Amino acid sequence: MAPRQVPTVRQRRFGTELRRLREAVGMTAPVAAERLGADRTMISNIEAGRFGISEERLRRLASIYECDDPALVDALAAMTGGRSKGWWDEYRGKIPPDFLDVAELEHHATSLRTLQTIRVPGLFQTEDHARALFDLVVPALPRLEVELRVAHRLERHRALISGAGKDYVGIVHEAALRMQIGGRDNAKAQLDRLLEESERTNVRLLVIPFAAGGFPMAEESMMYASAVNAHLDTVEMDSPVGAMFFDSPTQLANFRRRLDLVEQVALNPKQSQDFILGIARDL
Repeated sequence: MAPRQVPTVRQRRFGTELRRLREAVGMTAPVAAERLGADRTMISNIEAGRFGISEERLRRLASIYECDDPALVDALAAMTGGRSKGWWDEYRGKIPPDFLDVAELEHHATSLRTLQTIRVPGLFQTEDHARALFDLVVPALPRLEVELRVAHRLERHRALISGAGKDYVGIVHEAALRMQIGGRDNAKAQLDRLLEESERTNVRLLVIPFAAGGFPMAEESMMYASAVNAHLDTVEMDSPVGAMFFDSPTQLANFRRRLDLVEQVALNPKQSQDFILGIARDL
């Protein structure tokens, strides 16, 4: 089996959970490989996301690690085997890999919660808004890459509309709503798009007005992607050098608590719609 050159966040997430199960019983990677009847380096390669593993071997490892959480084992089993291609793979090597990791997390998540303080949620951005944002990158991006990033961002909308659609809570600050990215007409079209998306039964769009004052993570942009099993949840945060991902149990619990606190200072869905409508009318 040829090793993966650049494992995705989802592949590394799978390996991380296996490492935690192994460490929970105080077993070394070589000993685990021996008990599995595999090469002594196989376990470390799987945990690093470099190698995949079959469902049969995954379940044997879970037994070796004395895992007594059938739901977690089933969730991990669903992540095994050959990785099927997703729509985002057509962009591999053309745009930054963390863009693809975010799309893959959104696709596999059971629900999503996002917080945006200076940007409109990526899942709801119009084509013109997304293009205007990428045109602001310094140094300037090649035209082809701008268009590829725009196309990728628009396709991420699939995560919300495929099938019955997954539950999505989007928290956005008033600052992001009032910023006229791409000019007045583009800004109005973007607000109209937000209002349209907020009508979806699986979407709760919540606005934090300036009047709410301070709140936890006021300077952050982040996404909480819930998995089939809570042990496999992942948080993505934007940073000046690209996306950063968090998945330790303590980190996940803290992010959930902070998002709960942020929701408490936000307007409810109906108030948020009225608030966005008011801003649009002022344009």
